[in-house]
Amino acid sequence: MSNELFDIMAYFKRIEYSGPTDVTIETLRGLHIAQVMKVPFENLDILNQKPISLEIDDLFKKIVTNKRGGYCFEMNRLFSFVLKKLGFRVENLLARVWKDGFESSGKTHQVMLVEIDGQNWLCDVGFGGNGPVSPILLEEGFEQEDFMRRYRITRDPIYGYILQFKIKDVFQAVYAFTLDECYPQDYAIANYYTSTYPSSFFRQALICTKPTEDGRVTLFDHQLKIAGKESETEIAFDSDEEIQEALQNHFGIHEQFKSK
Repeated sequence: MSNELFDIMAYFKRIEYSGPTDVTIETLRGLHIAQVMKVPFENLDILNQKPISLEIDDLFKKIVTNKRGGYCFEMNRLFSFVLKKLGFRVENLLARVWKDGFESSGKTHQVMLVEIDGQNWLCDVGFGGNGPVSPILLEEGFEQEDFMRRYRITRDPIYGYILQFKIKDVFQAVYAFTLDECYPQDYAIANYYTSTYPSSFFRQALICTKPTEDGRVTLFDHQLKIAGKESETEIAFDSDEEIQEALQNHFGIHEQFKSK
């Protein structure tokens, strides 16, 4: 899909965004929050062993037209395309996700840096879990509040910048990234490995999640968790029909689900 044919208004409608479109941090923040809040992080196609395309027309059809979600390479690829179309300066990067350290983690997560008025902002609309809801200023040691969550960026001599998330007054690493330039084939390789390797985390169980203003709604395998500021509810499902209903009611997904 060419830049001219991309239906930006349909994208705005999908994420329920009606704010400004000029190249400012206000626009970036508004778009970032809207996509994260309205488009769930999910792996249904990976579980169903469907190829994961990173072509813009395929992503548009899946996420915008069919009102699905996706995982990092899909979500951030689409968001990067939209930002560039609006005139933002975007640099796509690869990150290592924390797995009790970075030594056993490959670069299998996509993130973005967006430069506005001389400041760099970390953008990531496709992490799920403890990922940011809004852009994070790339400033070392600066604690930033993000919808009742707190983040900071630190620096490591080997792994580069590290995004950290505060849990019970302790900062824990989420992922690390460098500013090394990445190319389309880098994402193609990482996407193929992550979505097809038999022991990949995304091949093991259903994941569907999105944040709320004071918490998060997550469907993992056969369990639904609704977490808020003051309460947390967990519901265990016994059938695929119950899971299908949860996908529809909480995430707006009508894709057919069947357990392995």
